[in-house]
Amino acid sequence: MRIPAACLLLLGLVACTAATTNAPADEAHAGAPLPFIEDDYSRALAEAKAKGLPLFVDVWAPWCHTCRSMKAYVLSDKALARHAGRFVWLEVNTDLTSNAAFQEKYPVEFWPTLYVIDPRQEKALLRFAGSATVAQLEKLFEDGERAYKGGVTGAEALLARGDALYGEGRSAEASETLSEALAEAPADWSRRGRAVESLLTAMYGAKLYEPCARKALEELPKTQRSLSWANGALLGLSCALGLPEDHAASKELRVATEAKVAEALAPPAIDMAADDRSGLYEMRVAAREAEKDEAGVKALSEEWLKYLEAEAAKAPNPDARSVFDSHRMVAAMKLGAPERAIPALEQSEKDLPQDYNPPARLATLYRLQGRLDDALAASDRALALVQGARRLSVLSGRADILVARKDSAGAVKTLEEAIAFAKTLPASQVSPRAVAGLEKKLAGLQPK
Repeated sequence: MRIPAACLLLLGLVACTAATTNAPADEAHAGAPLPFIEDDYSRALAEAKAKGLPLFVDVWAPWCHTCRSMKAYVLSDKALARHAGRFVWLEVNTDLTSNAAFQEKYPVEFWPTLYVIDPRQEKALLRFAGSATVAQLEKLFEDGERAYKGGVTGAEALLARGDALYGEGRSAEASETLSEALAEAPADWSRRGRAVESLLTAMYGAKLYEPCARKALEELPKTQRSLSWANGALLGLSCALGLPEDHAASKELRVATEAKVAEALAPPAIDMAADDRSGLYEMRVAAREAEKDEAGVKALSEEWLKYLEAEAAKAPNPDARSVFDSHRMVAAMKLGAPERAIPALEQSEKDLPQDYNPPARLATLYRLQGRLDDALAASDRALALVQGARRLSVLSGRADILVARKDSAGAVKTLEEAIAFAKTLPASQVSPRAVAGLEKKLAGLQPK
C-alpha cells in the first residue's frame, strides 16, 4: 500500500504488461489460479447473474507498481485456485477508455482497488484499497461473501455496512460506521487489522487528516502486528503529512506516526511483499523531507535503493523485476544519482517491449542526466505505446525535455496537445488536478 506516488499505497493480478487483449478468460489467463475476465464488465456481470455469484473486481493500471506486485506475487499464487468458484472474476485496466463506464459507476481513488459487487443490484458491497497477502485476500473473499449473503450481526454487520458505504464513495459515513465496528468488536476480533486499515483508508479519502493520524496512533497498539498494521502506520503518516505545515498538531503527528512506520520496517519482520516494504521506505523519506532533514533523506534513500536492488535481483522473471522499477527510479532521484536506476530500466525496456513505462521513466532520468536527445527518443517510444489518461503524464514529461532543450515553442505545443487530448477522454478517467497541472505549466511558458 502506498500514498505518496501514483499508486497511492492504497492499495491487481497475474503478470502485468501494457498490452491487453480481449481474449476469453480461459485463453488470456491459461494456467492462472483465478479465471479473470479481462476488461468486459457486461460479460462478467451477466455471468455473475447467471451463476448467482458475487463479482470480484481487480481495478489496476500498468503504471501502478503495487498492482504489478499483486499480479506477480499474490494473485498468481496457486493456493488461490481453490477459491475460483466463489466469485465471477473481472480485471479492469483503467488505462483503457473502454473501461470508463465502469469507473463512472464505481469511482477509483487509489490503485489497485478491489471490489466485491452484488450483480443483482450492481451495488458495491466491499471496496478495498491496498495490497494484501494471500491470507488477507482470503479474508476479503469471506467478507465479500458474507456481505452478499447477509445475516451477520454486531461488529461484523457494522464492518459490512462500512464496506458498503465506502464502496458507494461515502467515505465520511464509512469512517463513522467502521469506527463503531471497532468500538463494538471484542479485543481479539479476527477482522480488527482489516477494519483499522479500511477505516484509515476511508478517513484519508474523506480528508479527515488529523482524526485519521490520531486514530492510527490509537488503534495500532490494539492491533496484531501484520501487513494491516504496517499499512495502518503508513496511512497514519500519510494523513499527518496531509496536514498544512502551520497546523498546530502537524509536527507532533508526523513524528509520532513516522515512528510507527519505522517500527513496521524493524524486526521482527512483518510478512509483506517487497513492494509494501518499499512503500514504507518511501513514506519515511517523505517524512524526512517534511522535516527538511537532507541527511536523513539521503541515508534512507540509499538504504531503500540497496534494498530494491537486492529484491530485484531475486525476481523470478522480468514482469516481477519490473515491479521495482518505479521505486528504484524515485530512490535514485532522491540521491541525485539517476544513473543508479538507468540500467534496470533499459533492461526492462528490452524485456518488456510493449510496456510504455520503461521508456517513459527513462525519458525523465536521461533528462536529469542532460542526455536530452536520448530523453526525447525515449519519450517518442513511450508515446507510441501509451494509452488513455496516462498519455498526459508522458506528454508533460516531454514538455520538460523540450524546455531543457530551450525549445519553448515545442514545449508549449506539446502541452497544448496534452490539454486538447484530455478533453477527448471520458471525465471519469481524467484527473482535474492533472489537467490543472498541465495548464499551470503551460501558463508558465507563455509570455507575460
